[in-house]
Amino acid sequence: MKKLLIGTAALAMMAGAAMADGHGKTVRLGTEGAYEPWNFVNDSGEIDGFERELGDELCKRANLTCEWVKNDWDSIIPNLTGGNYDAIIAGMSVTAERQEVINFTQAYTPPDPSAYLAQAADIEFGADTIVAAQTSTIQANFVAEQGWTLLEFATPEETVAAVRNGEADAVLSDKSFADTAKGDDLVMLERMEQIGGGVGMGFRKTDEELMAKFDEAIASVKADGTLNAMIEKWQVSSQW
Repeated sequence: MKKLLIGTAALAMMAGAAMADGHGKTVRLGTEGAYEPWNFVNDSGEIDGFERELGDELCKRANLTCEWVKNDWDSIIPNLTGGNYDAIIAGMSVTAERQEVINFTQAYTPPDPSAYLAQAADIEFGADTIVAAQTSTIQANFVAEQGWTLLEFATPEETVAAVRNGEADAVLSDKSFADTAKGDDLVMLERMEQIGGGVGMGFRKTDEELMAKFDEAIASVKADGTLNAMIEKWQVSSQW
């Protein structure tokens, strides 16, 4: 019985090693599902958008079986490091602060300009200006650094609602999101900000081999023009 148990344990260890190496493993991709056109939940209740299409293509090229996991933005990094999924693909800009906690692939989009939405175009920014931004984003950090009054919300929809109901003077977000969220009642200001270092996939520090597979796949979709076609289709950023 002891020999059988030892043999079973050894097989389990071998299987675990194979899983860790990405063979026979379902790779779980974490995304917010609330940041159109990057990622959102469609009418069928499925993750959709630019990053769904890109992620599926990257998994295909990396010969990996992938599934999608929806997670709120404010806990998306802790739940990666905690093992709830294996990678983040959620419109996340590469920053030095985040790189202290997780690793990033090469960027799959260039830095996207950040734009302001407001009810009027004649805003004068100062200490009394109230600017809404989603919590834990490069936009929230930028607003705080300017000395303006920062109003943070857990979801991007709440930031836009704060402007519509007069709680904030403006909202700062990625321009691609602002384009989809402005509607007929809000205007996009001419002033824009260039912040962040492009958008990449996030991985645990221990998952270098898995990250390398996706890095290679990203290089592939860049090289053959597939990525630029997706960027143009979803209008998320400038092209490479």
